[in-house]
Amino acid sequence: MPPLRRSSARAVAATRIREQREPLPDEARFLRSWLERPLVTGAVTPSGKMLARTMASYADPSVPGPVIELGPGTGPVTEALIRRGFEEERLILVEFNPDFCALLRRRFPRTTVIRGDAYRIRETLSSVADASCAATISSLPLFTKPLEHRLDLLQGAHDLMRPGAPFVQFTYAVVPPIPAKCEAGSYTASRSNKVWLNLPPARVWVYRRPEKAPS
Repeated sequence: MPPLRRSSARAVAATRIREQREPLPDEARFLRSWLERPLVTGAVTPSGKMLARTMASYADPSVPGPVIELGPGTGPVTEALIRRGFEEERLILVEFNPDFCALLRRRFPRTTVIRGDAYRIRETLSSVADASCAATISSLPLFTKPLEHRLDLLQGAHDLMRPGAPFVQFTYAVVPPIPAKCEAGSYTASRSNKVWLNLPPARVWVYRRPEKAPS
């Protein structure tokens, strides 16, 4: 993981200053959102710092192009991506909750925040993303959706990314959110070690569409 860049450090410091003006803790925001929309939010607390860092570690800042983040919530993974070395301007945040959208725009004003349905990713990002994205980082509660919707999301995200770019997804479950056998040969799947310091413990899965061999 590269050292924290000076510009990234300034951005994180500015985020902390903005947070001091926001009296409601992120945990309370998540709990309220979960109580109102349990199938949309999918968690009662935001991702922990170690889980966020693990997810961000699979995105390479040296690869050009935007980075898509799905379901950023209050922004722990967004902040981890900035610490990883990504400029805010490169981040496209897709969030369904309007309150979280407003919060993200305050905390990360140079990102592109889009309120929309991440499961309709092609339509939602049609005006801001093409096939040049460097990574997709997802905190969506995939197990609330049928497998066919998860597979369509995976395919749609890869259609917007460079060949070999990662689709990064965390899960609390012991089984993968998208079984590799469902798309045998179309994607490679790898997983992280269990992130025990997260509450509850979680694991990160990474799906890549292999680059086509020249004919």
